Amino acid sequence: MPTRLIVAAASLLAALVLAAPSGAGVNPQTAGLQVALRAWGVYYGVIDGIAGPMTARAVRTFQRRKGLVVDGIPGPATRRALGRLGRPIYGRRVLRRRMVGWDVSVLQFLLTRRGAPTGIVDGYFGRETARALRRFQTRRGIGVDGIAGPVTRRALQRAARGRAVRRTRPRSVEGLLNYWSAQYGMSPSLVRAVAWVESGWQPHVVSPVGAFGVMQVMPATWDFVETVLLGRNVPRTTSGNIRVGVIFLRHLYREFGGDRRLMLGAYNQGIASVRRHGLYRETRRFVANVLAVKGRV
Repeated sequence: MPTRLIVAAASLLAALVLAAPSGAGVNPQTAGLQVALRAWGVYYGVIDGIAGPMTARAVRTFQRRKGLVVDGIPGPATRRALGRLGRPIYGRRVLRRRMVGWDVSVLQFLLTRRGAPTGIVDGYFGRETARALRRFQTRRGIGVDGIAGPVTRRALQRAARGRAVRRTRPRSVEGLLNYWSAQYGMSPSLVRAVAWVESGWQPHVVSPVGAFGVMQVMPATWDFVETVLLGRNVPRTTSGNIRVGVIFLRHLYREFGGDRRLMLGAYNQGIASVRRHGLYRETRRFVANVLAVKGRV
């Protein structure tokens, strides 16, 4: 690859890897990418700002359709091919009514996460986005003009930091199960049930095959969550173990289209095995046990 293209790709990646405000692997710039991919009919997931496998597959599918290098990286050529929703990166221009672009999608995503929902995250700065922006500006005590300039962008960033500082993490296993379930949008009762069947909520349990901790996470699963789903290391603590397990459960939920039985089965048996063979008898027993204790623990 020519040096100029390497530098351009590196610049984009640097822009995409902004500090995640929630600590949950959420990157607002990724939300802009997801909106653009959705507009082209290659991404069907939620606009969550998480660069998971669904987003990566959508990028590769789009690149294949457009005859681009299929590398899964949304570089300059890919973003140009995405059209108006593929540029510019958030933070490079002042945003106002009737604008369209990647940065508008990011603004809408941020406003929605800061409690000023725009109704839809689609990259088009219309009336609802302007109203949401004014609501946010009013709450933050800055100029209420419905325009997203540097002052408003800084206020959005400060709101993210403030929310992260105020959030306190519990210490008990049950509290951590509830906490990480809430962070990643999973059912706390279901997560508690999985943890109960897997380990009885015991942090130091290690299985004969090497699964460990409250969520009985395999080392390969931990590595997958860190490198693919989060893009960062997770501390080898009880809290980290639960976090990794919850993230992986959410990944399985999406992979199997919301089918709870297949999600639980894949957590126990493995994704490829479930797709190839269905649920084994012992896996069906595991699923039944989880569903039986759900709501009781």
